[in-house]
Amino acid sequence: MSVCSTLIGGSAVLAMAVGGPVSAIQSPDLDRHAVAATDIAFQAAVKRRDLATMDRILHEDFVLALGDGQTLTKAQLLAREHFVTYEQQDEDSGTQTVRVYGDTAIVTARLWLKGVGPNGTFDRRLWFSDTYIRTASGWRYAFAQASLPLPPAREEQD
Repeated sequence: MSVCSTLIGGSAVLAMAVGGPVSAIQSPDLDRHAVAATDIAFQAAVKRRDLATMDRILHEDFVLALGDGQTLTKAQLLAREHFVTYEQQDEDSGTQTVRVYGDTAIVTARLWLKGVGPNGTFDRRLWFSDTYIRTASGWRYAFAQASLPLPPAREEQD
């Protein structure tokens, strides 16, 4: 496959994932790639505080359930992100799994968060599950569940 066709194919998947011209993908493999690309695009938008991209990807009824029992709506999450600066906000390589069930997809991965927020600095890893639903305008991020911070890895303790 040529570099040009790879770029065109990748661009088409991302365009479909974030509500481009074609929103109904027929292949489960393409669906998985589209959702994975959307989730990575969302993580990147959070890291650079791109609220417009976050708003576009998030479903209107989005809810985040945190490991301590707190829940945040889309509006609350977007408002909170005004006060957080991320140095790291990345999925740990090789941890992402995407499962597609018709018009619903679930992404699980381990996330590294490092930065400064209203309560000071933070540096933690956690597991998350993100639920995406297919809409007329493409895949939208509808629900998230984040674990409590994981204990430090053994190599970090040495």
